[in-house]
Amino acid sequence: MKIAVQCHSGYKSDERPLRFRIGEKWILVEEVTDRWYDPCAAYFKVRGDDGDDYILRHDERRDEWTLASYRRAL
Repeated sequence: MKIAVQCHSGYKSDERPLRFRIGEKWILVEEVTDRWYDPCAAYFKVRGDDGDDYILRHDERRDEWTLASYRRAL
């Protein structure tokens, strides 16, 4: 699922997500709990201000963000 993401840009662009939109709802990133890379993308496991966990994927070649995974808080 494609999503809109606003990022912090420090020493590189799109360094880490600050908030993202699913449908019409904006979710603030409370914490980046993990991150990893593959040859084509960067992944960010984040906890949203709704308490849920998300994995966001940034395809760096296409500059596209997608929601790779979602886990609802218990």
